[in-house]
Amino acid sequence: MKGKKIAFIGLGVMGYPMAGHLSDSGHQVTVYNRTSSKAEKWTKTFNGKSASTPQEAARFSDIVFICVGNDDDVRSVIYGETGVLSSLKPGSIVVDHTTTSAVLAIELANACKNKGIHFIDAPVSGGQAGAENGTLTVMCGGEQSTYNHITEVISAYSKHSVLLGGHGQGQRCKMVNQICIAGILQGLSEALLLAEKSQLDIEQVTSALNHGAAGSWQMANRAVTMSSDQFDFGFAIDWMRKDLLICLNEAENHGLTLPMTLDVNQRYQQLIQQGLGRMDTSVLIKSYANSQKPALIA
Repeated sequence: MKGKKIAFIGLGVMGYPMAGHLSDSGHQVTVYNRTSSKAEKWTKTFNGKSASTPQEAARFSDIVFICVGNDDDVRSVIYGETGVLSSLKPGSIVVDHTTTSAVLAIELANACKNKGIHFIDAPVSGGQAGAENGTLTVMCGGEQSTYNHITEVISAYSKHSVLLGGHGQGQRCKMVNQICIAGILQGLSEALLLAEKSQLDIEQVTSALNHGAAGSWQMANRAVTMSSDQFDFGFAIDWMRKDLLICLNEAENHGLTLPMTLDVNQRYQQLIQQGLGRMDTSVLIKSYANSQKPALIA
């Protein structure tokens, strides 16, 4: 499936390298970014063109990929006189890699269907490093036939993709993913505080535990940096909090309460108020360190 005409909307820390992988795979890529200087920089690094509007980028495309910030950002590049739906040809495909609500995914699927366009919600996991290395996991919601048309294309920047069901199910899987990350970081934060107070060597602890039942990507990649007060590794808590609010809203729709998710979300909000919103998600340990009180002796 080489040589597809592709539009890529959004060149943030994820979209920039993802669009680059598509270009390197032989596709004809046209990019759009709200800040045009980043699109111009991309065209100097990769083989492709830039467009002044999403409409222009999508006009002759077989597939449009979107990777922007939130629900409203997606709507701003989809709808209106300069949105992709104003120029996209029937039979083409829109793939939204943005982490959004499932409600938006269903809304977009219906809007695309009304114009004879196919839609896949396809949030990703793997962070900036995964995007740069082409090893992302893609969680998809939509029709099997549409998914079959994009699998080879998205393999340019992913190591694994799965179709989880109808529209919105990809986004719901991403919600589960973010809740799991929050829980792992919560446990890791408390564990590292105990390890430090116990004068354990964190590198030795990581080596001892990472290949057992407690092992995780977060432990392997963040335990040592968390204990070293280093938190500038990509996925900012500004964005994680946005994702956790989506999770909490979805849970409320199902009559569920998620105490851990709520607690971590509130802790991230407090860290944002302290000016740490651009730090990565592992900065959660600061919240637990700051909230320690002298133990009461019975």
